[in-house]
This record gives sequence, structure tokens and C-alpha cells, in this order.
Amino acid sequence: MRTVARARFIRVSARKARLVLDQIRGKSVGEALATLEFTPRAAARIIEKVLRSAVANAEHNHQVRNLDDLRVVHAIADGGPSMKRVQPRAMGRAFFIRHKTSHVTIGVSDEVNGAAGAARPAPRAAAARPPAPAETTPAGEAKPAAKKAPAAGRAKAKPAAKTKAKAKAKEKK
Repeated sequence: MRTVARARFIRVSARKARLVLDQIRGKSVGEALATLEFTPRAAARIIEKVLRSAVANAEHNHQVRNLDDLRVVHAIADGGPSMKRVQPRAMGRAFFIRHKTSHVTIGVSDEVNGAAGAARPAPRAAAARPPAPAETTPAGEAKPAAKKAPAAGRAKAKPAAKTKAKAKAKEKK
């Protein structure tokens, strides 16, 4: 059973929270808590609270008794609204300060099948292009590669001064 806990409007930027979440995604809850305990980042304390809340939700809402089976299958940090502040500077100027916030979501599950697959979608395989056929001569030897002609739209434009001078010369004749 998959259980989710969210913490919204957290006073840490989403980018900094993602650095910590990447370390615990896919791990068991025990490993994740140990990792968070020794991670020297402010976001780790907040994420630890959210993870403990997700475990408590699993115990209370879904009656999960064996906490050793729980794994972190979903861990994301989305950006929240920024608090805007103004700091006065010299000569009447003002510097804008943005205190960024984030929404942290952590999902735990005791299912064996979806534990690794739900953590992050598999990267798409690059479309394999077949190699270009090599041109050969009748004797079977490879032809040297021909130079590519420039594209029609990429032809070099003549300087405007020369074309105007040529146009005036034609008019005089």
C-alpha cells in the first residue's frame, strides 16, 4: 500500500531540497532515516520530519506493522511561492530579495513490485540510427566523402554597398 506525506510552504528552495531527496529515493525507510540523520544540510531535518510523517500515516491509515518492508518510492520537491522583500541600498537604490519556498512530497510503499520502478521513470532509449551506407566504386573501393554544399538559406549575402553601387552603374548606362 502506498502512503504519502506532504509538507507545503517549507522555507527551503526546491533545488536544495532535491539534493537531499535524491539521496534517499529508492532506499528502505531505515536507510533513509540514517542517511538524513548524517546529512549536513538544513533541508535534511525538514525531509526527515516528512518521512517520519509518511511512516506514521502508513501505520495509522493502512495498518502497516512491519516497517522494515517500507521503501521510499516517491520523493519530490516542487517550487512554492517566493516571499518578496526589498533591501534598501546606497543612493536610493533597492535590491530585491526572494525567499524561496517549496512543497515536499514523500511516498512510502511496502510493495515489492513498484518499489524501484516508481522511484523514477526509466530513461528513454535513444533512437538508434542506422549507419549511412558507404558509397563504393565499381571496384569495391570506398569513395572519398564529398563536401556538402551550403544550404540555400545559408548563402552569404553580399554587402549592401556593393549591390547599390552596381545598381547605380546600371542606371547610368
